[in-house]
Amino acid sequence: MAMQVTETLNEGLKREFRVVVPAAVLAQQLTERLTEMGSRAQIRGFRRGKVPVSHLRRLYGRSMMADVIQKQVENSSRDALAERNIKPAYPPDIALPDEEAEVTGIIDGKSDLAFTMSFEVVPPVEIADFSALELTRHTVPVEDKDVEESLGRLMAQQRTFGEKDGAAESGERVTISFVGRVDGEAFEGGSAEHVPLDLGSGQFIPGFEEKLVGTKAGDEVKVEVTFPEDYSVVALRGKPAEFEVKVEKVESGSDLPEDQLAERLGLESIDKVRAVIRDRIAEDLGNMTRAKLKRDMLDALDKQYSFELPSKLVDAEFNQIWSALDREMKRSNQTFAAEGTTEEEAREEYRKIAERRVRLGLVLGTIGERAGVTISDEEIERALIIRARQFPGQERKVYEFYKKNPSAILEIRGPLFEQKVIDHIAGLAKVTDVTTSREELAKLIQDDEDFEDRLHDHDHDHDHDHDHDHDHDHDHDHDHDHDHDHADEARNT
Repeated sequence: MAMQVTETLNEGLKREFRVVVPAAVLAQQLTERLTEMGSRAQIRGFRRGKVPVSHLRRLYGRSMMADVIQKQVENSSRDALAERNIKPAYPPDIALPDEEAEVTGIIDGKSDLAFTMSFEVVPPVEIADFSALELTRHTVPVEDKDVEESLGRLMAQQRTFGEKDGAAESGERVTISFVGRVDGEAFEGGSAEHVPLDLGSGQFIPGFEEKLVGTKAGDEVKVEVTFPEDYSVVALRGKPAEFEVKVEKVESGSDLPEDQLAERLGLESIDKVRAVIRDRIAEDLGNMTRAKLKRDMLDALDKQYSFELPSKLVDAEFNQIWSALDREMKRSNQTFAAEGTTEEEAREEYRKIAERRVRLGLVLGTIGERAGVTISDEEIERALIIRARQFPGQERKVYEFYKKNPSAILEIRGPLFEQKVIDHIAGLAKVTDVTTSREELAKLIQDDEDFEDRLHDHDHDHDHDHDHDHDHDHDHDHDHDHDHDHADEARNT
């Protein structure tokens, strides 16, 4: 006797089914499991493999029936969807009986198992002709001056330093301890001890390093500076600060000869160092090009598609965004009023952002599925190694975390899938290549980020869209393709 499935709701994307599994089916499955158990069980008073099913039923019947019921719910809900070729947008919500008498009857094998499954289906997405999509790809050639600047920074990093008497000059290194105060109060992150600082490197707040030129070991100085308006900590932006600085050591540096620099980097010559730097810069500029093209493409797709969205997916995305915003505002002690808005207006804006992400996720997922886009285990493995290397000293721990958590692997897979879909679309769209400068491309990317800031999107990139595999599971793209400094590429050499 087979299960019975009755559709009880079909409204828009919402579906609900009532599933009834006869008690006889549960009883048969229980008997099969007890029989299999009896064939290998060893219980006192019985020969191995000769324990009667009736005895096992008295000992383990109720607990094993609970396992049978759980497995039957999983199988019957999956089969109900497969038989009707229905693709849910997320795992269905299962509502099991909660009346004690009914539950007892099912476990005792006297009552049928009846439950409801509710969900929303993946909306139909009609994919438009990509040849009508017009995009501009901004490319930047690698210039010799970029290579030489990066090589210069790399050589500066490899300089050897020796302690000296006398005043510090720009280009030399000082070791300092300091306490910073704003409005007379020490602030978080404003104090440190025994910090090496290369004067003129621009590591510290503008104006800070210049004040230490001319100081000597043992000097104690007060450095007054103002935090930039675009400082990363919102609460400190534009604030005047005073630092009590003790200069502990002054060192002068000498450059490493080019052949020794190449040897230290494991390369055969300085020309090979230049070639590696050029490749790294080209990779960096290529990432910027892809980031801009991706942003423009997603913006174009967002305008092109409009369809009903699964409300639960939108709610989940909105709650994720809102929770991140709430944490950021509490951390930086910000209010909606200070940002010139209200909570209601912010909620409405973030709801639109959540809808955008879900909509683009469904579009990209559908395109990728129809195009047969797949991600191999080897691709995931390479990306996982790259991710682990972002945490020096904890590579093994990070690697094992992802390996043991399938849901975390989705964070690795998502960007790979999305980029493949983006590349697929770009290959079919009308893309015009335009040569520009690094500075101009960086400005275009910054303008995009400034637009996000105006939407108060503190903790998420708008390109953090969903990726769907063939079962339409949801991954999150944490791929922030922002501008990198050439020196970062040089250090990677």
